[in-house]
Amino acid sequence: MEFAEKPIYAQLARIGKELSSPIRLRLLDLLDARERTVEQLAAESGVPLKNTSAQLQRLHAAHLVTARKEGTRVYYRLADDRVAQFLDAFQGFAEERLADLRDTVAAHLGDPAELRPVAAAELAERLADPGVLVVDVRSPEEYAAGHVPGAVSVPMAELRAGTADLPWDVRIVAYCQGPYCVVSPQAVRILRARGHDARPLDGGFTRWTRSRHATGPAGRA
Repeated sequence: MEFAEKPIYAQLARIGKELSSPIRLRLLDLLDARERTVEQLAAESGVPLKNTSAQLQRLHAAHLVTARKEGTRVYYRLADDRVAQFLDAFQGFAEERLADLRDTVAAHLGDPAELRPVAAAELAERLADPGVLVVDVRSPEEYAAGHVPGAVSVPMAELRAGTADLPWDVRIVAYCQGPYCVVSPQAVRILRARGHDARPLDGGFTRWTRSRHATGPAGRA
């Protein structure tokens, strides 16, 4: 015998079902930063184009993303800021509950005790401090689309090449894109090896924008 409320819970389960795919979760994180085409999402996620399109259609059906067409290209973005806030809460809750997830994140990004990441709220309080320099190690295109106010663009390739002229008398906070992006931890290790005082921004630009959605302006310059 089925319980009377089953149709209601079946509808609620639709969201959980769409969040059960690592690919769809990755696409949502990419879309949290900015609008992208299907082709861009496929290239950045490493998922074949046809599969990317199919996963996006599922997210669209669950009203987690919206789409618009411009010529022959289809652009996707998160449905609204509440989706970003939900993703942030979901990821934070999962990290609190799952020791295996915490271990996996540490193995992927590095030991938090060694990296000492800076929380978005802490960075927001330090933006006016002349002794703090925020460094965006993403591509120039991503930087132009949106960045932490006052951040300087130093793409990772430039940082690796040693051509970036960064001051020595500041504390550097480096960031890349998503909450599990490996680039800013790598950048911090390079900077520290060269004698800089450097720490990564916890959760990257994605977590920064999520925190701004929750507290006020989106923090885009």
